[in-house]
Amino acid sequence: MGSSVGQRAFQNARLQKRQKAEVLPLLQRALELHKKGLLSEARVTYRQLLQIAPNQFIALHMLGILESDAKNYQQAEILLSRAVAVDPRSAEAHMGLGVALNGLKRHDEARASYRRALALKPNYALALSNLGNANAALDLHLEALESYDRALALDGNLAEAYNGRSSALCRLRNYDEALASLNRALSIKPDYAAALANRAVALRELQRFDEAMADCNRAIALAPDDVNGWLWRANVLLQTQRIAEALSDCERALAIAPDSDQAHLVLGLCFAGLGRVDEALASFDRALDIRPDLQSAISSKIFTLDFAPDASVEQHQQARQVWWERIGAKIAAEVAAAPHDNSRDPDRRLVLGYVSSDFNAHSAAFIFKPVLQHHDRAQVEIVCYSCSSKADATTSEFQEIADRWRDASQWTDDRLAAQIRADRVDILIDLSGHTRGNRLGVFARKPAPIQVHGWGHGTGTGLPTIDYLFSDPVAIPAAVRNLFAETVVDLPCFVTLAPLPAGIARAQAPALSNGFVTFGVFNRISKISDEAAEVWSRILDRVPGSRLLIKDVALDDQLVRDKLLARFAACRLPAARVDLLGATLRSEHLASFNRIDIALDPFPQNGGVSTLEALQMGVPVVAKLGNSLPSRAAGAILTALGLPDWVADSDEAYVEIAVGRAARIGDLDRLRRELPAQINAAAAGNPVSYARAVDDAYRAMWKRYCSGGV
Repeated sequence: MGSSVGQRAFQNARLQKRQKAEVLPLLQRALELHKKGLLSEARVTYRQLLQIAPNQFIALHMLGILESDAKNYQQAEILLSRAVAVDPRSAEAHMGLGVALNGLKRHDEARASYRRALALKPNYALALSNLGNANAALDLHLEALESYDRALALDGNLAEAYNGRSSALCRLRNYDEALASLNRALSIKPDYAAALANRAVALRELQRFDEAMADCNRAIALAPDDVNGWLWRANVLLQTQRIAEALSDCERALAIAPDSDQAHLVLGLCFAGLGRVDEALASFDRALDIRPDLQSAISSKIFTLDFAPDASVEQHQQARQVWWERIGAKIAAEVAAAPHDNSRDPDRRLVLGYVSSDFNAHSAAFIFKPVLQHHDRAQVEIVCYSCSSKADATTSEFQEIADRWRDASQWTDDRLAAQIRADRVDILIDLSGHTRGNRLGVFARKPAPIQVHGWGHGTGTGLPTIDYLFSDPVAIPAAVRNLFAETVVDLPCFVTLAPLPAGIARAQAPALSNGFVTFGVFNRISKISDEAAEVWSRILDRVPGSRLLIKDVALDDQLVRDKLLARFAACRLPAARVDLLGATLRSEHLASFNRIDIALDPFPQNGGVSTLEALQMGVPVVAKLGNSLPSRAAGAILTALGLPDWVADSDEAYVEIAVGRAARIGDLDRLRRELPAQINAAAAGNPVSYARAVDDAYRAMWKRYCSGGV
């Protein structure tokens, strides 16, 4: 027995001696290969070494780092977990394990690893920077900033910390400071592709699109296999209406990172911009499968459902309920809004707070600007909270209207909510709904006693913290109002429009001189559904010699033009009968209505501003009244302005109205002359009358609140 034990001990000693003799040369070779950048060869050599000595710490650690750098995070986690088991006192190994765990989206575990590294090595700047990355991934952006700042206090040349810091600052909407951080990172590492991509994000938010595009191009050239360069360039292209190019970049991004929630989101936005509604909704759903609380994907799905021909009011409101359950309710629970101490005097002058990212030359501004202009200022004070860095001549006009102007474009939701309370706003009005740039997170915090949504989206927000929704009896019928989170308040129409600018001339019906009828569509091409394209083709087939003029900024893109013409060709409408116009100045845009005899409103997503502009220019509009709210907008406008006989309830009726009216050119020309006065006589078309109705609605809300109601 003793002899057997002794024999095994002797054999083990010989084995260890042989292993030691083999390990050292292999380790030295692996490290040399690693240092020379021959990573594949280094990886093979580390693995050979580990077959001989499975617990060799340096091999486990260095191979784990290599796998992590190659984004093989699962393998890296296995190796680095073994490394820290061999040497639990290695701060570097704990830090490396944290990187792998963060890559696996196990961010809480990553934070624990980084903290172990820092417990062993308190002045470990890179571990602090990586702790910031894990905090940021958990949306703990203030904690992330603290980590980055501590890292930079230890190492002021740590470019990675400046880059991470910028991402947290962008999420906190502090784009100017984010830009400064990124400039510092790039001064240290001029070819830092990740920092270039992040700088493009900040520049895009600051409306500096050319600079953002240049940074994206450099990032892609430096790191073509990094998803972020392609993804953020797609964002810039999308925002500058180069949709087809953006779509191509999204496809490249997804080829690199098939599970990127952001890439699926932006792909969906591209599809939506091209009118490919089903594909857009599928992309948003894929993004939400990956990250169920991706707020922008939920809101984008809500907005895109407006274009879905079969979506019911119930489906629209259910989608809004998802936003509340996954986003809004959590905010409301965390904030636990304090009671409001606004004086409950029912007759005093009220403070109105308007929140929007569209206090600029945006179509939405043409709708709500006349309301703000014509409020009874003896009864209300106006505070505008501008949430976009875009500023132009229209912005200056809003600044003149407002009693108090707040540039909230770089404020967090918490800061904006606190300012609204400090301004003692009585009624806070959301002008965006689920459109781009919305601040619904602020409304979830309930910073004002009464909250209202109006004019920006018109189909409800789904937030129980928003008390009222402005609409009208046609846009939201009584039968479906029980489905809304808000109480619906009727105005003369759910929208109005500012009067035409001075100097815009109206012409006679162009058919009188052309000898043929021109139909026009001046809506976003994303609103041109296959059903609408088919119906319009039938109309032109019935009206000999007629033409179709389509105008939208997206039509400056040749690929978009070609695809749109191909869609009409599939409906048997030849390209020779379709004219396309792209972006113009607004004065030229309005003058273009003089080229059309009858406007054709799209469906299921109707026009809004475009419908009102056509009527103001004397051009009658054919509309189809649907079941969902987006498909009732044009019908509501036409009914409110005394033109219900231009509203159809079916495709067949739509065709008959268009064809029948086109046959009576004299009547069209007479109506063209009469429409401006008819619009001004209606409360929905007269800005002063409309604003008085809004003032009365606010006062009724306030009196109800003062008496103990909502």
